[in-house]
Amino acid sequence: MRRLPPLSGIEAFVQVARTGSVKAAAESLLLSAPALSRRIQGLERQLGRPLFDRVHQGVLLNAEGEALLHRIAPALDAMIDAIDATVGGAEIMRLRIGMPPLFASQQIIHRLPDLRELHPTLHLDIDTAPHAMARVGEGLDAAIVLVRSVEPSLYGRRMGVNYVVALASPELINGPHPIRTPKDLRHHTILLHRDMPETFDEWRDAMGHPDVEPAAIDHMDSGQLMLEAAAQGLGIAFMLDSHLSEWDDAERLAPLFTKKIASPYNYYFTCRRSAMSVRAVRLFHDWLFDALEEDPAV
Repeated sequence: MRRLPPLSGIEAFVQVARTGSVKAAAESLLLSAPALSRRIQGLERQLGRPLFDRVHQGVLLNAEGEALLHRIAPALDAMIDAIDATVGGAEIMRLRIGMPPLFASQQIIHRLPDLRELHPTLHLDIDTAPHAMARVGEGLDAAIVLVRSVEPSLYGRRMGVNYVVALASPELINGPHPIRTPKDLRHHTILLHRDMPETFDEWRDAMGHPDVEPAAIDHMDSGQLMLEAAAQGLGIAFMLDSHLSEWDDAERLAPLFTKKIASPYNYYFTCRRSAMSVRAVRLFHDWLFDALEEDPAV
């Protein structure tokens, strides 16, 4: 029978691959960075190939490492789950996660029954207060944020690609100042989210109308309020296409123009790099991206 590599080396490899940091992985395994590196080097020697590219700022998974992670990580997770079940690991796991309220209502709540069925001991404390990324590690275990990019010190994974969409009520589109081209926006109020202040500027540049100035720009801190304000004819909401796809009253809102403009803001899952070794964080992270892959809406 062919001998398996030491489990300690496999565990070290998976932790570094998931956290993207030797330091963070070493901290999570209660090892020194040199000791963790020796375990990975031993695994690479036994496999006869490198699993990471060594770069100036750390390590990056190469193609061989990506393939191994894909094959071996689920088996390692299953082994951990089996051990937890054997030793009575059915105690409640609690994840404190921040996310925008509109994302929570449109993308998360209806999926939670599936999460509960898959991981019945995992419970979420959902926090919809602002500035979630700044509170990761200080009150929050993880967060889903709508940003241009995640702070370099944090783990971040983008959740799909979004496009900017201009939304207005049919009454406004066909009203006294009908909207047929971007130039017609000069007669109307633009609605922007405070966390996405540059959306309109980048949209009009990409549309080829950098000089278009609306009658006014109103800011709101709630995506749900923006949708309702636009439906009431109070202005044109510049939001993401995923927000429209989950809006359940199509007769009250319609998209303007057909050209697809990539959004400078996208949803990211983020946490401290070391938090990827925390079981509750890892389970939610993996479930979330599996769910979005099966039923993409972001």
